[in-house]
Amino acid sequence: MQPDLMGLEITKGELRRLIGLDPDDVFRPSIMQNREKRLGFLINEMIVALALTPIIVGGIYAFIILPTLGSSVPLGLLLLIIVPVTVASGRWIWRRISCPKTLTTLLDEVDKYHSVIKAIDIHDQLTISGNDNHFNDREKAIAALQLIREDLVRALKTERILRDNKKLLANNQELFVNNLTNLQTLQVSAQASEYAQFLNQSLQIALDVQAEIRKLQSPQ
Repeated sequence: MQPDLMGLEITKGELRRLIGLDPDDVFRPSIMQNREKRLGFLINEMIVALALTPIIVGGIYAFIILPTLGSSVPLGLLLLIIVPVTVASGRWIWRRISCPKTLTTLLDEVDKYHSVIKAIDIHDQLTISGNDNHFNDREKAIAALQLIREDLVRALKTERILRDNKKLLANNQELFVNNLTNLQTLQVSAQASEYAQFLNQSLQIALDVQAEIRKLQSPQ
């Protein structure tokens, strides 16, 4: 990957600092549509459920079953089956209820943003290998991604501020500024180039991010 593209990526560590949470702990329906992410999510949930099972089963068995019913192997085995399923289901429901919709949407936009970066990286590799000799408007595509990155970072900061303390909104109005106009200018000037599709994708991400910011500005 070219250095200018690498500098545009929003790393997981940076995301964690921006939103104040581990991105992997934020439940997003879109994850279930991606086979690799879905598998990772389910494995992580299984590990957590299995890790908590001995503690929960031990507590129930020692403080409830033994004093009331005495030693019972069948009940112990039943608990070993029921508890992990209950833990996994409970975590699933809690995540769906507790994760802010705006945050999940913005994280989906971050994924789309990274998809555009990956597409340009593939285009660069084809160019280097001699399969594509076009370099028109690559700089504009990179400039558009830089603007998108700024908007995404700004939107994620805004969402966290409102999530942590809505009273801080009045002192952080600059967070609602966006680069949509600049992106539209870049799009118009590059409509005939091979990078136009990347600019169009960037503009769509900008529009989606702007829509989420407007939701944050709206009275709750």
